[in-house]
Amino acid sequence: MKLKSIDEFYQEISGDSGTEPSTLLPNGIQKEIGHFNVFNIKELYERLKDKSFMPYDRRAYYKISLIRGKNRVEYADKVIDIEKSALLFATPKIPYHYVPQDPQQSGHFCVFTSAFLTKDKSGIELDKLPIFQTDGYPVFQLTDEETIEIDLLFKKIHKEINSDYVYKYDLIRNYVAELIHFGQKLQPVTALYSKHNSAARVSSLFMELLERQFPIESPRQRLELKSAKDFAARLAIHVNHLNKVLKENSGKTTTELISDRLIHEAKILLKETDWNISEIAYSLGFEELAHFSNFFKKQTALSPLFFRV
Repeated sequence: MKLKSIDEFYQEISGDSGTEPSTLLPNGIQKEIGHFNVFNIKELYERLKDKSFMPYDRRAYYKISLIRGKNRVEYADKVIDIEKSALLFATPKIPYHYVPQDPQQSGHFCVFTSAFLTKDKSGIELDKLPIFQTDGYPVFQLTDEETIEIDLLFKKIHKEINSDYVYKYDLIRNYVAELIHFGQKLQPVTALYSKHNSAARVSSLFMELLERQFPIESPRQRLELKSAKDFAARLAIHVNHLNKVLKENSGKTTTELISDRLIHEAKILLKETDWNISEIAYSLGFEELAHFSNFFKKQTALSPLFFRV
Protein backbone atom coordinates (compact mmCIF):
# COMPACT_ATOMS: atom_id res chain seq x y z
CA MET A 1 0.00 0.00 0.00
CA LYS A 2 1.45 3.36 -1.01
CA LEU A 3 1.78 5.53 2.06
CA LYS A 4 1.73 8.72 0.00
CA SER A 5 -1.80 8.16 -1.30
CA ILE A 6 -3.23 11.01 0.79
CA ASP A 7 -0.64 13.29 -0.85
CA GLU A 8 -1.73 12.06 -4.28
CA PHE A 9 -5.30 13.00 -3.35
CA TYR A 10 -4.22 16.58 -2.62
CA GLN A 11 -2.20 16.71 -5.80
CA GLU A 12 -5.26 15.67 -7.78
CA ILE A 13 -7.71 18.08 -6.18
CA SER A 14 -5.32 20.99 -6.69
CA GLY A 15 -6.44 20.65 -10.34
CA ASP A 16 -5.07 22.92 -13.04
CA SER A 17 -5.72 26.10 -11.12
CA GLY A 18 -2.17 26.44 -9.86
CA THR A 19 -3.27 25.82 -6.29
CA GLU A 20 -0.50 24.36 -4.18
CA PRO A 21 -1.62 21.14 -2.44
CA SER A 22 -0.16 22.47 0.83
CA THR A 23 -2.67 25.34 0.86
CA LEU A 24 -5.50 22.80 1.03
CA LEU A 25 -4.24 21.24 4.23
CA PRO A 26 -6.07 22.12 7.46
CA ASN A 27 -4.38 24.35 10.02
CA GLY A 28 -2.70 22.62 12.92
CA ILE A 29 -3.04 19.07 11.62
CA GLN A 30 -0.33 16.83 13.04
CA LYS A 31 0.65 13.41 11.78
CA GLU A 32 0.43 11.87 15.22
CA ILE A 33 -3.32 12.55 15.38
CA GLY A 34 -3.98 11.09 11.96
CA HIS A 35 -5.31 13.06 9.01
CA PHE A 36 -8.63 14.86 8.60
CA ASN A 37 -9.94 17.46 6.17
CA VAL A 38 -13.26 18.74 4.86
CA PHE A 39 -14.20 20.16 1.45
CA ASN A 40 -17.00 22.06 -0.24
CA ILE A 41 -18.13 20.00 -3.27
CA LYS A 42 -19.35 22.96 -5.34
CA GLU A 43 -16.02 24.75 -5.03
CA LEU A 44 -14.06 21.59 -5.74
CA TYR A 45 -16.25 20.58 -8.66
CA GLU A 46 -15.75 24.00 -10.30
CA ARG A 47 -11.99 23.57 -9.99
CA LEU A 48 -12.21 20.12 -11.56
CA LYS A 49 -15.00 20.71 -14.06
CA ASP A 50 -12.94 19.19 -16.87
CA LYS A 51 -12.91 15.81 -15.09
CA SER A 52 -15.64 13.20 -15.59
CA PHE A 53 -15.77 12.06 -11.97
CA MET A 54 -15.01 13.38 -8.52
CA PRO A 55 -11.52 12.50 -7.31
CA TYR A 56 -10.75 10.34 -4.35
CA ASP A 57 -8.07 7.88 -3.46
CA ARG A 58 -9.55 4.45 -2.83
CA ARG A 59 -6.60 3.27 -0.87
CA ALA A 60 -5.79 4.80 2.47
CA TYR A 61 -8.66 6.81 3.88
CA TYR A 62 -12.34 6.97 4.75
CA LYS A 63 -14.77 9.45 3.26
CA ILE A 64 -18.19 10.77 4.24
CA SER A 65 -20.06 12.84 1.65
CA LEU A 66 -23.22 14.90 1.55
CA ILE A 67 -24.03 14.83 -2.16
CA ARG A 68 -26.54 17.31 -3.57
CA GLY A 69 -27.30 16.93 -7.26
CA LYS A 70 -27.97 14.18 -9.75
CA ASN A 71 -25.30 11.50 -9.44
CA ARG A 72 -24.52 7.86 -9.98
CA VAL A 73 -22.51 5.65 -7.65
CA GLU A 74 -21.08 2.59 -9.38
CA TYR A 75 -19.90 -0.54 -7.60
CA ALA A 76 -18.78 -3.78 -9.23
CA ASP A 77 -21.97 -4.97 -10.96
CA LYS A 78 -24.44 -2.56 -9.39
CA VAL A 79 -25.26 1.12 -9.63
CA ILE A 80 -27.08 3.52 -7.35
CA ASP A 81 -28.77 6.57 -8.83
CA ILE A 82 -29.04 9.70 -6.70
CA GLU A 83 -31.75 12.04 -7.91
CA LYS A 84 -31.58 14.80 -5.32
CA SER A 85 -29.36 14.37 -2.25
CA ALA A 86 -27.68 11.53 -0.41
CA LEU A 87 -25.23 10.65 2.33
CA LEU A 88 -22.41 8.39 1.18
CA PHE A 89 -19.89 6.50 3.32
CA ALA A 90 -16.72 5.18 1.69
CA THR A 91 -14.16 2.80 3.13
CA PRO A 92 -10.74 1.92 1.69
CA LYS A 93 -11.98 -1.68 1.42
CA ILE A 94 -14.72 -1.13 -1.16
CA PRO A 95 -13.85 0.40 -4.55
CA TYR A 96 -16.48 2.50 -6.29
CA HIS A 97 -16.94 5.35 -8.77
CA TYR A 98 -18.94 8.48 -7.97
CA VAL A 99 -20.01 10.05 -11.27
CA PRO A 100 -21.85 13.41 -11.40
CA GLN A 101 -24.72 13.35 -13.91
CA ASP A 102 -25.14 17.12 -14.23
CA PRO A 103 -23.08 20.25 -13.47
CA GLN A 104 -25.30 21.34 -10.56
CA GLN A 105 -23.28 19.78 -7.75
CA SER A 106 -23.02 20.91 -4.16
CA GLY A 107 -22.58 19.57 -0.67
CA HIS A 108 -19.55 18.60 1.39
CA PHE A 109 -17.25 15.70 2.07
CA CYS A 110 -14.62 14.92 4.65
CA VAL A 111 -11.68 12.54 4.41
CA PHE A 112 -9.86 10.96 7.32
CA THR A 113 -7.42 8.19 8.06
CA SER A 114 -8.08 5.38 10.51
CA ALA A 115 -5.49 6.96 12.82
CA PHE A 116 -7.73 10.00 13.23
CA LEU A 117 -10.71 8.04 14.52
CA THR A 118 -9.11 5.30 16.61
CA LYS A 119 -11.07 3.64 19.40
CA ASP A 120 -9.01 5.25 22.17
CA LYS A 121 -9.72 8.73 20.74
CA SER A 122 -13.36 8.32 19.75
CA GLY A 123 -14.70 5.09 21.21
CA ILE A 124 -15.34 3.95 17.63
CA GLU A 125 -13.92 0.89 15.85
CA LEU A 126 -14.36 1.88 12.22
CA ASP A 127 -14.17 -1.53 10.59
CA LYS A 128 -16.66 -3.01 13.05
CA LEU A 129 -19.34 -0.45 12.26
CA PRO A 130 -22.20 -1.78 10.10
CA ILE A 131 -21.89 1.24 7.83
CA PHE A 132 -18.33 0.34 6.85
CA GLN A 133 -18.84 -3.38 6.26
CA THR A 134 -17.87 -4.81 2.88
CA ASP A 135 -21.19 -6.53 2.15
CA GLY A 136 -23.31 -3.43 1.63
CA TYR A 137 -23.69 -0.25 -0.39
CA PRO A 138 -23.73 2.62 2.14
CA VAL A 139 -25.56 5.27 0.13
CA PHE A 140 -28.54 6.89 1.85
CA GLN A 141 -31.17 9.00 0.11
CA LEU A 142 -32.05 12.06 2.20
CA THR A 143 -35.21 14.06 2.74
CA ASP A 144 -35.01 17.85 2.62
CA GLU A 145 -35.10 17.96 6.41
CA GLU A 146 -32.33 15.38 6.76
CA THR A 147 -30.24 17.22 4.18
CA ILE A 148 -30.47 20.43 6.21
CA GLU A 149 -29.39 18.56 9.35
CA ILE A 150 -26.34 17.01 7.67
CA ASP A 151 -25.45 20.28 5.95
CA LEU A 152 -25.42 22.00 9.36
CA LEU A 153 -23.07 19.36 10.76
CA PHE A 154 -20.65 19.85 7.88
CA LYS A 155 -20.80 23.62 8.30
CA LYS A 156 -19.81 23.16 11.96
CA ILE A 157 -16.84 21.06 10.82
CA HIS A 158 -15.80 23.72 8.29
CA LYS A 159 -16.01 26.40 10.96
CA GLU A 160 -14.12 24.38 13.54
CA ILE A 161 -11.29 23.25 11.30
CA ASN A 162 -10.46 26.89 10.56
CA SER A 163 -10.58 27.93 14.21
CA ASP A 164 -7.72 28.33 16.68
CA TYR A 165 -9.41 26.20 19.32
CA VAL A 166 -6.81 23.92 20.88
CA TYR A 167 -9.14 20.93 21.08
CA LYS A 168 -10.84 21.43 17.72
CA TYR A 169 -9.98 17.96 16.43
CA ASP A 170 -11.56 16.35 19.48
CA LEU A 171 -14.72 18.32 18.71
CA ILE A 172 -14.54 17.37 15.02
CA ARG A 173 -14.33 13.69 15.98
CA ASN A 174 -17.63 14.14 17.79
CA TYR A 175 -19.18 15.67 14.66
CA VAL A 176 -17.86 12.79 12.52
CA ALA A 177 -19.26 10.27 15.01
CA GLU A 178 -22.62 12.07 14.76
CA LEU A 179 -22.51 11.77 10.95
CA ILE A 180 -21.79 8.04 11.24
CA HIS A 181 -24.61 7.40 13.71
CA PHE A 182 -26.98 9.53 11.63
CA GLY A 183 -26.21 7.35 8.61
CA GLN A 184 -26.58 4.08 10.49
CA LYS A 185 -30.15 4.99 11.39
CA LEU A 186 -31.09 5.52 7.74
CA GLN A 187 -32.27 2.94 5.23
CA PRO A 188 -29.70 2.45 2.45
CA VAL A 189 -30.72 3.03 -1.15
CA THR A 190 -31.32 -0.21 -3.05
CA ALA A 191 -28.47 -1.08 -5.35
CA LEU A 192 -29.84 -1.94 -8.78
CA TYR A 193 -28.28 -4.57 -11.00
CA SER A 194 -26.87 -2.95 -14.08
CA LYS A 195 -25.97 -5.24 -16.95
CA HIS A 196 -24.70 -2.36 -19.06
CA ASN A 197 -20.92 -2.05 -18.58
CA SER A 198 -21.14 -4.40 -15.60
CA ALA A 199 -18.38 -6.69 -16.88
CA ALA A 200 -16.06 -3.77 -17.53
CA ARG A 201 -16.59 -2.40 -14.01
CA VAL A 202 -16.06 -5.79 -12.39
CA SER A 203 -12.81 -6.29 -14.31
CA SER A 204 -11.60 -2.77 -13.60
CA LEU A 205 -12.38 -2.88 -9.89
CA PHE A 206 -10.86 -6.34 -9.51
CA MET A 207 -7.60 -5.09 -11.04
CA GLU A 208 -7.71 -2.05 -8.78
CA LEU A 209 -8.16 -4.21 -5.68
CA LEU A 210 -5.32 -6.46 -6.83
CA GLU A 211 -2.90 -3.65 -7.65
CA ARG A 212 -3.60 -1.55 -4.57
CA GLN A 213 -1.92 -4.23 -2.45
CA PHE A 214 1.41 -3.54 -4.16
CA PRO A 215 4.24 -2.74 -3.97
CA ILE A 216 5.23 -4.67 -0.86
CA GLU A 217 7.47 -2.22 0.97
CA SER A 218 8.15 -3.97 4.27
CA PRO A 219 8.42 -7.55 5.53
CA ARG A 220 5.70 -6.59 8.02
CA GLN A 221 3.30 -5.64 5.23
CA ARG A 222 1.05 -8.54 4.24
CA LEU A 223 -1.49 -9.14 1.50
CA GLU A 224 -5.09 -9.15 2.69
CA LEU A 225 -6.72 -10.49 -0.47
CA LYS A 226 -5.18 -13.75 -1.62
CA SER A 227 -7.89 -15.85 -3.24
CA ALA A 228 -10.71 -15.54 -5.76
CA LYS A 229 -13.13 -15.88 -2.85
CA ASP A 230 -11.49 -12.95 -1.02
CA PHE A 231 -11.86 -10.67 -4.05
CA ALA A 232 -15.44 -11.73 -4.76
CA ALA A 233 -16.42 -11.02 -1.15
CA ARG A 234 -14.85 -7.56 -1.27
CA LEU A 235 -16.68 -6.78 -4.51
CA ALA A 236 -19.93 -8.24 -3.11
CA ILE A 237 -20.43 -10.57 -6.06
CA HIS A 238 -20.46 -14.36 -6.42
CA VAL A 239 -17.06 -15.91 -7.08
CA ASN A 240 -18.42 -17.74 -10.14
CA HIS A 241 -19.55 -14.44 -11.64
CA LEU A 242 -16.13 -12.90 -11.00
CA ASN A 243 -14.39 -15.85 -12.68
CA LYS A 244 -16.74 -15.72 -15.68
CA VAL A 245 -16.23 -11.98 -16.22
CA LEU A 246 -12.45 -12.11 -15.88
CA LYS A 247 -12.17 -15.14 -18.14
CA GLU A 248 -14.21 -13.42 -20.82
CA ASN A 249 -12.27 -10.15 -20.55
CA SER A 250 -8.73 -11.39 -20.02
CA GLY A 251 -8.70 -15.03 -21.01
CA LYS A 252 -7.52 -15.92 -17.51
CA THR A 253 -9.26 -17.03 -14.33
CA THR A 254 -9.21 -15.00 -11.13
CA THR A 255 -6.67 -17.39 -9.61
CA GLU A 256 -4.39 -17.11 -12.65
CA LEU A 257 -4.44 -13.31 -12.53
CA ILE A 258 -3.67 -13.33 -8.80
CA SER A 259 -0.85 -15.83 -9.34
CA ASP A 260 0.65 -13.75 -12.16
CA ARG A 261 0.76 -10.66 -9.95
CA LEU A 262 2.17 -12.60 -6.99
CA ILE A 263 4.96 -14.05 -9.11
CA HIS A 264 5.79 -10.61 -10.50
CA GLU A 265 6.07 -9.18 -6.98
CA ALA A 266 7.97 -12.22 -5.69
CA LYS A 267 10.60 -11.80 -8.40
CA ILE A 268 11.03 -8.13 -7.51
CA LEU A 269 11.43 -8.91 -3.81
CA LEU A 270 13.88 -11.73 -4.46
CA LYS A 271 16.07 -9.61 -6.72
CA GLU A 272 15.81 -6.17 -5.16
CA THR A 273 15.64 -6.76 -1.39
CA ASP A 274 17.79 -8.55 1.15
CA TRP A 275 14.77 -10.07 2.92
CA ASN A 276 15.07 -13.75 3.63
CA ILE A 277 12.79 -16.15 1.76
CA SER A 278 10.56 -16.67 4.79
CA GLU A 279 9.92 -12.93 5.09
CA ILE A 280 9.01 -12.71 1.41
CA ALA A 281 6.71 -15.72 1.70
CA TYR A 282 4.96 -14.19 4.72
CA SER A 283 4.48 -10.78 3.10
CA LEU A 284 2.92 -12.44 0.05
CA GLY A 285 0.37 -14.21 2.22
CA PHE A 286 1.85 -17.71 2.46
CA GLU A 287 1.54 -19.38 5.84
CA GLU A 288 4.41 -21.81 5.20
CA LEU A 289 7.73 -21.32 3.42
CA ALA A 290 7.23 -24.67 1.68
CA HIS A 291 3.92 -23.47 0.19
CA PHE A 292 5.62 -20.40 -1.28
CA SER A 293 8.54 -22.44 -2.63
CA ASN A 294 6.19 -24.93 -4.29
CA PHE A 295 4.09 -22.10 -5.75
CA PHE A 296 7.13 -20.26 -7.11
CA LYS A 297 8.65 -23.40 -8.61
CA LYS A 298 5.36 -24.36 -10.24
CA GLN A 299 5.10 -20.94 -11.89
CA THR A 300 8.75 -20.48 -12.92
CA ALA A 301 10.33 -23.95 -12.84
CA LEU A 302 12.91 -22.49 -10.43
CA SER A 303 13.18 -22.47 -6.66
CA PRO A 304 13.12 -19.00 -5.00
CA LEU A 305 16.69 -19.49 -3.81
CA PHE A 306 17.96 -20.50 -7.25
CA PHE A 307 16.13 -17.56 -8.87
CA ARG A 308 17.79 -15.14 -6.42
CA VAL A 309 21.33 -16.31 -7.24
